[in-house]
Amino acid sequence: MESYTVIRSNRRTVGLRLDKDGRLVVRAPYCTSEAEIRRIVEKESAWLAREHERFAARQAAHPEPDEAQRRALIEKAKTILPPKIEHYAALMGVRPARVTITGARTRFGSCSGRNAISFSWRLMQYPEEAIDYVVVHELAHIRHHDHSAAFYRFVASVMPDHEARRALLRQ
Repeated sequence: MESYTVIRSNRRTVGLRLDKDGRLVVRAPYCTSEAEIRRIVEKESAWLAREHERFAARQAAHPEPDEAQRRALIEKAKTILPPKIEHYAALMGVRPARVTITGARTRFGSCSGRNAISFSWRLMQYPEEAIDYVVVHELAHIRHHDHSAAFYRFVASVMPDHEARRALLRQ
């Protein structure tokens, strides 16, 4: 039986997820018994095995960089991203309020309600096609602050192969 951490809250369902270190986190309603949680974890053992394999593969493909590598990736981001942002922003008719480079681990990019865009330097470990996709995706949020059908139509109007490029981020 796999070990796990339980986080209880006012939610209605039990959710399973691997955290950034590959440990199982179970989110459950206050009223869910330990026995029910164990039953759900056991029932989902095949899914958990697949998720652990995916996690291990991702870790192998993208190991945590050392300090020198981190600095190099930040410099790469500072060099590569501005011309891409300028190119796609002009093409899309949008303009970010500001652009920052972060060390975010769980998101390659984000766009605030005030149209400030952030990109993780970790994105620089991926192919250029994937980087372009994230740039277009975040710039599209300036026009559509959601993931609606209109948002994806806008992305597709600029980058028809956006789905294949997005898939590169999952490898």
